[in-house]
Amino acid sequence: MSPHLHGQQPLNFAQIINLLRLSATTQNPSLGRSLHAHIIKTGLHNSSRMPNTTLIGMYDRCALLPEARQVFDEMSHRDAVSWASMLTAYTHSGHADLALTLFASVSAAGGIELDDFMYATLARACGSVAALRQGKQVHANFVTSDWSHDDVAKSALVDMYARCGCVDDARGVFDSMSSWSYVARTAMINGYSRNGRFSDAICLFQRFSDRNVVSWTALISGFVQNGDGCGAFSLFNEMRSYGVAIDPFLLSCVVGGSANMAALELGRQFHSLVVKCGFETSMVVCNSLIDMYAKCSNIIAASKVFDMLPQRDVVSWTTMIVGLAQHGRPEDAFDLFRAMVDAGMKPNQVTFVGLLYACSHAGLVEEGRRIFSSMSEDHGIKPVLQHYTCMLDLLGRAGLLDEAEEVVRSMPMEPDEASWASLLSACLNHGATKMGTKIADHLLNLDPEDPSTYILLSNAYAASGMWDQMSKVRRLMAARDVKKQPGYSWVELGKGSHVFYAGDVSHPMKEEILALLGRWHVEMKKRGYVPDTSFVLHDLEQQEKEQQLYLHSERLAIAYGFIKAAPGTAIRIVKNLRICGDCHTVIKLICSIICREIIVRDATRFHHFKNGKCSCGDFW
Repeated sequence: MSPHLHGQQPLNFAQIINLLRLSATTQNPSLGRSLHAHIIKTGLHNSSRMPNTTLIGMYDRCALLPEARQVFDEMSHRDAVSWASMLTAYTHSGHADLALTLFASVSAAGGIELDDFMYATLARACGSVAALRQGKQVHANFVTSDWSHDDVAKSALVDMYARCGCVDDARGVFDSMSSWSYVARTAMINGYSRNGRFSDAICLFQRFSDRNVVSWTALISGFVQNGDGCGAFSLFNEMRSYGVAIDPFLLSCVVGGSANMAALELGRQFHSLVVKCGFETSMVVCNSLIDMYAKCSNIIAASKVFDMLPQRDVVSWTTMIVGLAQHGRPEDAFDLFRAMVDAGMKPNQVTFVGLLYACSHAGLVEEGRRIFSSMSEDHGIKPVLQHYTCMLDLLGRAGLLDEAEEVVRSMPMEPDEASWASLLSACLNHGATKMGTKIADHLLNLDPEDPSTYILLSNAYAASGMWDQMSKVRRLMAARDVKKQPGYSWVELGKGSHVFYAGDVSHPMKEEILALLGRWHVEMKKRGYVPDTSFVLHDLEQQEKEQQLYLHSERLAIAYGFIKAAPGTAIRIVKNLRICGDCHTVIKLICSIICREIIVRDATRFHHFKNGKCSCGDFW
C-alpha cells in the first residue's frame, strides 16, 4: 500500500497518523516504511508535528527495533513521551537490558522529567530482566517525585519486585495503593505463587469477590512456574466448576504445566479442550502444544501441530527447532531453520541455542562452528554466555578439551560456575583425569553454589582416586547442607504415573519387577553384556558396584512399564538425571529383547531406543 495510490494527493498529518497506527495494528512493515519515506520526502520530518513517537511505536509493533532506534536517534528534540516510547519498544522486544542502558542516557541527558508512564515503563523493564538494583533506584526516584501516588506506576513496581523474588517488598507497594486494579492483583497473586508462597497467594485471591479469568490465570500460572503442576490443575478444575470462561492464555498455561510434568495423556486431554473451545488456531496455545508434545516425547504430534498453524511467529519456529534437536534429529532442525529464514522470520538468541544444542548432541563440530559464526555475521545476533556454553559443551563432548578450555578462558564475559562445570564434566567423560583435577581445583576455589557442582567435584576426585579430596568436598557439602539429588524415574501409564528411586525396591510389585530384571539380565549376558562399573564412583567392591547399577531407577521403571503397559505400545520414561552409560547399553539390549520402543527423557535430551539402537547414536 502506498501513500500515493491512484494519483491521490499527498497525505495530510491526520491521515499519516491513522495509517501508521494501522501499520502497527496489522504489523505491516512495508506500509510503515512507505509512510516514513513519504514523511521525509514531503519535508514533514523537519516539522514540529513530526509523528516520531507514532513511528517508533509502529516499528516496535513490526519488530523492527533498529529502525525504531534510528528514528529516536535522529530526533532533534526528545521529550518524556519519546523517551518512554523507545524504552517501551526495547521492553516489548525482549531487550529490557537495552532499555535500562537507555535509561542511564536519560539520567545523563538531564532536563528530562520522568512522568508516571516513564516510571511504569522503567519498572517493567527492570522486572523483565530481574534487575533488582536498578528497580530499587527507580522506586527511590518515584517515591520522591510528583507521581508518587500514581497507582499505575505502583502496579508496575509490584510486578517488578514480584519478578525479582522480593514478594514482601511487592506487598508493601501493593498495600500502599489507593485502589487495586486487576493488573496489580494479578502481579501480586502471581508473585506469591511463583515464589512458592501458595497460602498467601490463595488468601489474597479469595479476598476479592470479583475474580475473573485474569485472576485465575495469575494464580494458576504461578503454580505452574513454581513446579506445582498438580496444584495448578486442581485450581483449573475448581475454576471450571464456577463456570469462568476459558481464554487462550489460561489454556497455554495449563498445557505448559503438563509439559513440565511430561504428562502426555493429560496434555492430550488439554489439546481436546483446546479444539472444543475453538482455539486450535491460536498461536499462543499452539506454541504451548508444540512444546508440550516435544517434552512429552511425541515429536511427531508436535510436528503436526506446527504444520497446521496458519501463522507462525519466532516462538513457533524456535520451539519446533529445539524439540527436534532434543529428540536427536539435527538435520531436521537445520532444515527447519533454513525454512524459517526463507519465510522471512528473523531468528532470536534462543533459536541459535537450539541449533548449537543440536550440533552438540550429535557431535557436529564443524557445523556448530559455522552456526556460531553466522549468528553475528549473517543475523546480527551477538553471542551471549549461553551460546559460549553451548560451544564449550560441543567441543567437550567431541573430546576437543584443549580447545574447550581455550573457549572458557577467552570468552568476552566472565565464565560462570556452569561453564567450568561443563568443562570438568567433559574431562570426566573422556578420562582426562589430570586436566579434570586441575579444573576441579579451580572450580572448588570459586566457592560454587549449585549442589550438582559439588557432586561433579566429588566424582572428579573419585575418578582420580583422590579420596581425601573427595572427602573434603563431602565435608563441605555437609557443612553447607548441600544434599545430592536422588536419582529417580517415572513411567506414565494412562492417567497415572509411577515413580521409582534408585536402589529402592519397596514397590508392591517388587517381586515381579526383580524377577523380570533377572530374566533380562540373563539374556543380556548371553548377548555379551558386561556391567560397566566405572559409572559407580564409590570406593566399593565390584559386586556392590554391579548391584547399584542393577537397581538404577530407569531399569525399575522400564520393568514396571513392560508389565503394566498395553502390549506393543512404547514405554515412556522420564529420568531426573543424565542417564549413565551402562544403563544406556542395557536399555538398548532390553528394547531388542522385548521388541518394544523405549523412550527415555533424561536431564539433557530424549533417547528413542528401538531395534537395539538409540536415536542419539551413542553420543549424548
